[in-house]
Amino acid sequence: MVRTRFAPSPTGYLHIGGLRTALYAFALAKHGNGKFILRIEDTDQKREVPGAREKLQDILHNFGLQWDEYYIQSERAQTNVYKQAAQHLVDKGLAYPDEGAVRLKIPKDEKIAYHDFALKKTISWATNDIPEAVLLKSDGFPTYHLAVVVDDHEMNISHVLRAAEWIPSTPIHLLLYKYFGFKTPEIGHLTDILDPEGGKLSKRKGNVSVEEFISKGYLPEAILNFVILLGWAPKDNRELFTLDEFVTAFDPAGLQKSNPVLNSKKLDWFNGHYIRAKSDTELLQLIKPYLPQITLEIIPLIKDRLTTLSQARDLAGFFFTRPAPQKGLNKEYLQAAAEAIEKGQDLAEMAKNKNWKLGDFFMTLRLAICGSKITPPLTESMLILGKEETLTRLKNSLNFPS
Repeated sequence: MVRTRFAPSPTGYLHIGGLRTALYAFALAKHGNGKFILRIEDTDQKREVPGAREKLQDILHNFGLQWDEYYIQSERAQTNVYKQAAQHLVDKGLAYPDEGAVRLKIPKDEKIAYHDFALKKTISWATNDIPEAVLLKSDGFPTYHLAVVVDDHEMNISHVLRAAEWIPSTPIHLLLYKYFGFKTPEIGHLTDILDPEGGKLSKRKGNVSVEEFISKGYLPEAILNFVILLGWAPKDNRELFTLDEFVTAFDPAGLQKSNPVLNSKKLDWFNGHYIRAKSDTELLQLIKPYLPQITLEIIPLIKDRLTTLSQARDLAGFFFTRPAPQKGLNKEYLQAAAEAIEKGQDLAEMAKNKNWKLGDFFMTLRLAICGSKITPPLTESMLILGKEETLTRLKNSLNFPS
């Protein structure tokens, strides 16, 4: 049975690359009716952020990545499983005590290699270049190197998918599998996601956390679809996937060897697509966290213009907050429009009769009524605002000193 795991540390927010790792590991397991394990690697207690573990679980649930088994390393450490493993190596002369810690012994003049099923190549090291890594810290907690090998073995992990930053650690893990007499799982490293401005996508640059994208108004299905294609290519160049469709289509052969670039315009395209796939009622509820006053009648006016849910504030906020009077607007346009509205006349016909440029005329009204050049359709907006409110806004700018 294929058994994969996602093993994050609860030291902060979930990076978009972490979501990709979880998604690919999930798809790899579920495509073959296998099991997906969530393992919280929290043995570095000093770096743990309160609430990060719960937030992480919430996000995975939000994306439909439901795990079959769940483990917490700090709880496993209480059983002394890691201490016993370290002591076993010391007893066999394969590790040694070092001021309260335990270090791995590295053989000299040997070669260690494995075939990376994601990068599709064999990677090797000379043992003389491998450091004698700490396996057990003086506080009794294991380091990543020891815990990951012991846990992957005991949890019967068949395939390990992880970020490329762990490649330098792999020879240490390969040695540990050998020393313990464990079967080595298939190991694959995912490519780095690149920043559009150059270099590897970094937490220090911000705007790379899943929470950040959600808070800006990106839908989970859009983020998911976007992440699917950040390092994996389907055989038929298809672009739109639900999670179930991705699991069905997933083939590790599609994992790419070149580093993908985080193309935010592509994410915007996906988000716009999924926004427009929502019913007006669904979209109303999704927008309310960003604009609580919004009503159902406004949704059709802004639906085709939204890239993110948060943009509803800028596009429709004027319905609920009267814009400040605009200075410098054509007073003749404003006066004539106010008179025409009061008489129930057609604004376009009135402007044509005066030989005015319709674009200039209606842009003036748009600025006075909505406070912005970019708004939903003006006529429909005026109908929602009502005659009295529309006239009040026109007159506010009409009476504003130039």
